[in-house]
Amino acid sequence: MTASTETGPEEAPVQRSRAPDFLIVGHPKSGTTALSQMLAHHPQVYMPLKETRFFAPELRSRFRSLGPRRLPETLDAYLALFAGAGPDQLAGEASPEYLRSTEAAQRIAAVAPDARIVTIFREPVSFLRSFHLQSVHNHVETAKSFKRAMELEPARRRGKRIPRLSQTPETLLYSDHVRYTEQLRRFHDRFPSERVLVLIYDDFRADNAGTVKRVLDFLELPSTGEVATVETRPLAAVRSQTLHQLGRAVMLAKRHPDTSNPLLRGLNAAIPSGWFDDGLPPWWKRATYKPAEKPDEELMRELRRRYRPQVEEFGSYIGRDLLALWGYAEDD
Repeated sequence: MTASTETGPEEAPVQRSRAPDFLIVGHPKSGTTALSQMLAHHPQVYMPLKETRFFAPELRSRFRSLGPRRLPETLDAYLALFAGAGPDQLAGEASPEYLRSTEAAQRIAAVAPDARIVTIFREPVSFLRSFHLQSVHNHVETAKSFKRAMELEPARRRGKRIPRLSQTPETLLYSDHVRYTEQLRRFHDRFPSERVLVLIYDDFRADNAGTVKRVLDFLELPSTGEVATVETRPLAAVRSQTLHQLGRAVMLAKRHPDTSNPLLRGLNAAIPSGWFDDGLPPWWKRATYKPAEKPDEELMRELRRRYRPQVEEFGSYIGRDLLALWGYAEDD
């Protein structure tokens, strides 16, 4: 599909830019990375960059100028990402933040009203536990304990106890992530239901190939035969918050040697040549990380009871018994 930029009568002819034909809008930690990578192998799919987050600017990092890559800031820059798509290809992107954003659905519809939308939902408590672990790794969260992070939510909703280096403070409001019916309804309000595909993470885990075929059918693309499974490695827990944050500073200093930040400039000058050319060395990782601990079952049961009304509502909304699928009926 195309989007146009109007010009005046004395200017050059109207230039047409490519807008995405489909978007994988989330949730994170629910198979979006694996699904987008598997789709990208299809010859009729063009996916240039994962997680542009263009339609959810309020959920992009406050420190994105120091990030490892430059994300598009303007509509022209965003549309330019899809310029390489061939006439027989569908252009797509995957940004898990869109599902949580209160404005992304409206913004997407304004730019790509005919786009197809792919959503993925995961059992809320396991999703939040995994998301918390990722947030600690991403320097969004400093509470290494999932239980403690959940306890801090009321204070953080009042703007207190926000980590100084938190890239996206809104991310720390964990309960907001699992308002599934509200999130999906925002896309149903902007796109016809037949253009919104709802996937369940459990189905994807159980049958990668079947789920990818379902997505290809939704996109009206032919299956290309056997689908190569993409496995994502389990995330380790942070052992030392100090070394974890120092590692981030080291990598930022290496990526931005000419930064105006005097601390990063000094750190880069102090790092011996070659020490971190290939990323953090193994000895650093062993001192910084450890295997993730087993879930606190008492906490998991408490949270399942807390979110059961939302699971029941969402199951009714999509016409599926999620209480049984996700084990919430067992907590009666």
